[in-house]
Amino acid sequence: MKNLKIKSIATLLIIFFLGSCSDDFLDLEPLDQEVTSNFYQTEEQAFQALVAIYDALTYQSSVQAGWAPFLTVADALSDDAFAGGSDANDGMEFNQLNNHDIPTSNQLAHSLWIMNYIGVYRANLFLERIVEMDEVSEEFKTRSMAEAKFMRAYFYLELVRFFENIPLLTKTLAGPSEYAQEQNSPEEVYNQIALDLVEAIGDLPESVPADERGSITKWAAQGLLARTYLFYNGVYGGQLAAGDITVDQDYVLQELEDMIANSGLDLLDNYGDNFSLVGEFGVESVFEISHGDTPEWWDWNYPQGGNGNLAAQMQGPRVSGSSNWDRGWSFAPVSHKLAMDLEGDPRFEHTILMEEEIDGSLSKGFQHTGYFSNKYSSDAEHWGSGGQFELNRTANFRVIRFSDVLLMAAELGSPNAQEYLDRVRARVGLDPVPANHENIMKERRLELSLEGIRYFDVLRQGVDYANQEFTHSGIRGPNYEGDQQIFDVTFNPATRGFLPIPQTEIDLSAGLFIQNPGY
Repeated sequence: MKNLKIKSIATLLIIFFLGSCSDDFLDLEPLDQEVTSNFYQTEEQAFQALVAIYDALTYQSSVQAGWAPFLTVADALSDDAFAGGSDANDGMEFNQLNNHDIPTSNQLAHSLWIMNYIGVYRANLFLERIVEMDEVSEEFKTRSMAEAKFMRAYFYLELVRFFENIPLLTKTLAGPSEYAQEQNSPEEVYNQIALDLVEAIGDLPESVPADERGSITKWAAQGLLARTYLFYNGVYGGQLAAGDITVDQDYVLQELEDMIANSGLDLLDNYGDNFSLVGEFGVESVFEISHGDTPEWWDWNYPQGGNGNLAAQMQGPRVSGSSNWDRGWSFAPVSHKLAMDLEGDPRFEHTILMEEEIDGSLSKGFQHTGYFSNKYSSDAEHWGSGGQFELNRTANFRVIRFSDVLLMAAELGSPNAQEYLDRVRARVGLDPVPANHENIMKERRLELSLEGIRYFDVLRQGVDYANQEFTHSGIRGPNYEGDQQIFDVTFNPATRGFLPIPQTEIDLSAGLFIQNPGY
């Protein structure tokens, strides 16, 4: 059994659903009769409301718009993977992302928008109500508010990195008179993210007991702050303002050095264990989102009610009759470009699953390359124990790993940059290379590929670099099937890599939203 697993659904005002979870940390009873007007009374109820925000972290689809796991979307946008699916129609909207030819009606983009704003809403509601609760201890208030701020920052970082020009809401809307909201500048959104994280860092615990695995720590907030700063500084060339605090290179590096020196986090001896059950919430995991088969979920029309890893389901090979993989959907097939970059690297076998390694009967889908993700896949180790097979994959998503922290610190100019880069390479048996910018970014490419990081690492190095890396033609692996043109990609520099504001949201904005450039 895992922690942070949602077991039941209860309504708390339109889109605000509460869930209960397995084991001690989140083992709650259904609350089908509770609404916001009578709910926020006790510390137990406040805890359940906090769980509901955690629940939103596991969302990978929306009822309104469809299945869009962050990991699969981010990798399809990058040069690590294509669209895939059973055929061209099945993968059409992923292929629009992959080809950077995205209509404003793309449902995957809309799904990302909806899912993250659900999380924002829940965090805002919690932060408003918790301060009014007299029966809640100050200790619980302090820690839980820090957790809510971290999660609000996380949701907003996904939104602003994908869409750039978004409305910033730090309170719930009082009614229809407030529904029309203008977009805020990216600077305003990033500064709010920085403020939430800086405030959270001071109030989050450095460690949690075993029965609270999956809850947020100080180290997770430090890592997310660094990721936020690097993207903002790379794309916009500025510093962040967390209230009166300037979050610049020195500030962020100090936070990372604190984590490296004092957190007790380290690299796992075996790189591949990061993506195995044995490595869950392990010494290398800075921030990890828990997925699994509790509750055992059956409802195809409401997949977010369960907690299976939909990215692992979607990216697994479409195999039957295998004892090692089963019934994946072959989305995000890995590119030969990544395979070439990883050639000879010890991480290849843990990153890429090759067609010839698969037993059973393999059905080849759209944009078949012969390569699949070996980090998040439909492998036997992560099969659920019950429920609808495809909806109960148990692979946790490692959002921030300690190797990423070491490489971010090296990139930010740590005096220990060479040591940090050497540690990452030595773990997989590679010799040292000079800790210059080119080598550090190359190491990020190899160490963190197929983890949803590549796309944003490229964007923050500039539009020209994105055009160079994401535009490619004539690259074809030995097992590619289909005309070459379905594997050729042209980046659209006019968009600067951002997705379109969903047309549905523009229509609902009463004319206040402006579409992003390039659409």
